Parts: sequence; C-alpha cells; structure tokens
Amino acid sequence: MRFLLDDEQRAFAHSLDALLTAADTPSVVRSWGAGDHTAGRALWSRIADAGVFALAVPEAYEGVGPLPVELAVAFVELGRHAVPGPLVETVAAAALLTEPGLAKRFLPGLASGETITTVAATDGLYALDDSYALYDSYALYDSYALDGDAATTLLALDGGGLRLAPGHGPVRTSIDPARRLTRPEPGGELLATGPQVAAAAAHALTWARLATAAQALGVGLTLLDRTVAYVKQRSQFGVPIGSFQAVKHRLADAKVALEFARPLLFGAALTMDPADVAAAKVTACEAAYTTARTALQLHGAIGYTAEYDLSLWLTKARVLRTAWGTPGECRELVLK
Repeated sequence: MRFLLDDEQRAFAHSLDALLTAADTPSVVRSWGAGDHTAGRALWSRIADAGVFALAVPEAYEGVGPLPVELAVAFVELGRHAVPGPLVETVAAAALLTEPGLAKRFLPGLASGETITTVAATDGLYALDDSYALYDSYALYDSYALDGDAATTLLALDGGGLRLAPGHGPVRTSIDPARRLTRPEPGGELLATGPQVAAAAAHALTWARLATAAQALGVGLTLLDRTVAYVKQRSQFGVPIGSFQAVKHRLADAKVALEFARPLLFGAALTMDPADVAAAKVTACEAAYTTARTALQLHGAIGYTAEYDLSLWLTKARVLRTAWGTPGECRELVLK
C-alpha cells in the first residue's frame, strides 16, 4: 500500500513549517524550559489558529475532526521544530472528553487554543510522561501532568474517575528541560466516573500514541537533516567527515529507519486500530532514538552542549521513546 499525502495535506504541512520556522522555536523552547511561557503561549495561539487542535475535536464542538491523518501531518511538523507544551496531552484530552456535556464545556476552548489542557493518569493507566523525573540525583518513576504550570485545565484520571484538578504540585525536572513535570493536587471537581471513563482512557491512549509517534518522526527527521549538514562541514584529515564510508552507513541506517516508520504512521492513522498505532509508535520512536544516538556520535563533543540547538531534539527523542507507553508495552500490544 502507498500512503502518499494529497496536495492539500502537503500544503498544510508546508504552511505549518513556514509558521514554525518564522517563530524561532529554539528560543521558545529555552524560555519554556526556564518557566517563562510568554512566547510559548503566543506560539500556541498561532498553532491553534492554523487549525491543529481543531483536528482532534468534532465539528459539533467547533472543531473540524476528528481527522487522524491530518493530525499526524501536523504533529510531524511540531516534532520537526521541537515545539514545547502539552501538545499530545491536548489531543488526549479531546479524546477523553467525549461525553456531550463535557465536550460542550471544554472542547471549543481546546480547539481554539483559548485553553491549554494537560492530563495526568495513575492507578495502572499509562503515565502521560514516563520520562523519569530527575530529583535529588535519583530517577523517580511516577505519573505526572506535563506542563501543569502552563496549563489552564488540568485533568486527572485516577480511581476509575476523571476529575478537574484544582492545581498542581512543584515542578520537577525532566530529561528534556522543556517537558516540565507536575503532579496534580488531590480533590477538585469529579467530571465522570464508571466504566465509560476506562473506555475513554483507552481511546485517548490510542490518539496520544499516534500523536507521539508523529512527533517522534518529526524529531528524527530534523536530527538527521542537521547531522547531514554538519558532517558536510566538519573536516578530518583535510576532508569532510561526511565523505567517510562509515559515516555514510550510519546516516543511511537512520534514514531507512525513519522512512520505514513513515508508512506505519500514516497507515495507523487510517485504521486507528490500537495495535497498528502501537506498532507505529514503537517504530517511529525507536527510529528517532537511533537517529539521536547517531547524531550525537557524529557531532562529537559539541553534541553534548546544552547551548547547542541539537540538544533540544536529542532530549526530546529520548523522552518520547517512553511517553504514553514504553517500547516493550507497545510491542506486547502488537503481539497479542
């Protein structure tokens, strides 16, 4: 099967690329990671105006979706530019808030970008950012709400219910500084309870994994592009290192892995079968992670430098690998 984008989808991708290029996202990412959300909120509004969040929201609630293929197209571009914020969590929230009363209350603001929504899950549900918080030099595995300090709406899934959290705890550092982890405070308004919450959570997980896979593919593509450009400039023994066969082989392997992930991603977007989406996620995230390792090796010591823009994509490739389900969890679902 061939999964080629049509002219309208390609034009949508090009327009998002132009918007994000003009936004100077590396500076936005760094400000966001430092806790200054001013530039990030402005960019969030522009992304919403481009219709990205509306793709996950039904037309009945001021969206244009749900359109999973177009959403995947958008999230590839968001990953290519390392856009910060609870982007995947917004998609998950749209999938969670399917009950008509909740949808009418929350989804119009989500589609328009008026509200920034994030989600945290506990009690055996997949953590929404299981990238491990770094605290006191130890790795703590727990469920956190991504960017709860920037969100205007914080949803918490726990105890079989969905509630609107009244606030969040302290911000903890993630491997990716632009992914700020917060734990929702207890209490708040109970929005829904019962078996339908579990069904909505499973539906939200599928959509979140699709968006994560697309974002990871975009991250990997930028890492590859930047590394190819770098090896053409860096010289050893009087010649560019890109002329060395071993370097070419590493880059070719990364390219093949990313291009193999692309049809899986768009095929999964067509079916929205949980197993297909899990396969796309593990393939895209592993390809991005492999590309990140290649990029780091070929850049040498400068690749470890936080001030160098490459680091913004390197750390994101690492955390996306385990967000919304580890590779092992996704493979287990595929093999069932």
